[in-house]
Amino acid sequence: MVEVTPLRFLKMNGLGNDFVIFDGRARQLVLGGETARRVADRDAGIGCDQVIVVENSDSADVFMRIFNSDGSEVDACGNAARCVAAIVAQETGRAGVTIETNAVILGAALNPDQSVTIDMGIPLFDWESIPLSEKFHDTRMIELHVGPIGNPVLHTPSVANVGNPHCIFWVDNVRAHDLASIGPILENHPLFPERANISLAQVESRNSIILSVWERGAGLTQACGTAACAAAVSAHRKHLCDRTVIVTLPGGPLRIDWREADDHILMTGPVEYEYDDHLDPRQFAFQTA
Repeated sequence: MVEVTPLRFLKMNGLGNDFVIFDGRARQLVLGGETARRVADRDAGIGCDQVIVVENSDSADVFMRIFNSDGSEVDACGNAARCVAAIVAQETGRAGVTIETNAVILGAALNPDQSVTIDMGIPLFDWESIPLSEKFHDTRMIELHVGPIGNPVLHTPSVANVGNPHCIFWVDNVRAHDLASIGPILENHPLFPERANISLAQVESRNSIILSVWERGAGLTQACGTAACAAAVSAHRKHLCDRTVIVTLPGGPLRIDWREADDHILMTGPVEYEYDDHLDPRQFAFQTA
């Protein structure tokens, strides 16, 4: 009988946005969408919003591969990046580390209070870069509404790309809308050829936003780092907020600084180790080498 080596994983979260993290550096993992979906299943699997595989990189300390709970692979996840940065910082003994994704190389720093700051790069606002299926000259407010044309429930959202596409509706009260019902419809709207993360943003002051997010491929989550970044920079573009803002999600607050010198977004927030364990790779149809 061939002995099967159990596969170790870490369970971590950033403000409740939770991840199952595998180390694919010493032992290569070929993780497909169906395997990721099985792992993420909260009833039959381990349960998480995203499945992360840490791999070797020629350009950074590590490469981070990201799968949503529906099995789709995506290019960015800010909360997961903070968790991976904390792991690498602990391994290397360095406060500053780099993480390669499908979209970009992220710089990260472990702070003295054990929070992590990620340099999320420069946001994109051009309609083709988001991307949208129609041309809009001003992506601070596009023509999209929910409800009757004469009296829409939601209307004229902002759109941006922070490693993935985001659509932000500005509301007086995020709790007044059923995002669980609206989110999946808007995520798959024809205007978004790669689907989109859908957010409701309530501006409290020049430096405070309350945010609720329907994540593309994951549904309602406790927190979404890229959505917080997209909401903060979009609010500043609309002259609603300053360049430094606290974005409060259901899981807690993130600090977003949109640096004026180079337009890079700095996202700062906590990470939490939940536990580590092992699984039988055959149970989830893993391929290992």
